[in-house]
Amino acid sequence: MKYAKVIDAYSNSEKHAAVESNDPHLVILVLFEELLKCMRSFDEMMRAAEPDKKECASHFSRSLTILYALQSSLDFEKGGEIANNLFRLYEYARQQLLSAKRGKELEGLQTAIWSLTEIQGAWEQIGGQK
Repeated sequence: MKYAKVIDAYSNSEKHAAVESNDPHLVILVLFEELLKCMRSFDEMMRAAEPDKKECASHFSRSLTILYALQSSLDFEKGGEIANNLFRLYEYARQQLLSAKRGKELEGLQTAIWSLTEIQGAWEQIGGQK
């Protein structure tokens, strides 16, 4: 039996359940998880001697799509300064993805991944306080 496929199927069912729960907090957590997974995979592939171009493009475009979803979900009226700062962080991450894709400048991408990981951790803690 392929355990990786079973784990992947379980993980996907958990993600679908979170999205269907109508809990915006869980949806954002799923988006962060997927975004970081895709960005890390993109980074690894860009560092490889011979990256799989199709896989690399897939992780790149998926990362951009998720960043757009996160930016679009921000409520600037209720979120104020925090929403503005998150928008700038997401835009920074987007720019670093584009920069890495163009010229393999990966240091900024690592910084973006680290920053998003910090925000994900804070978002998880907020959920525990509900």
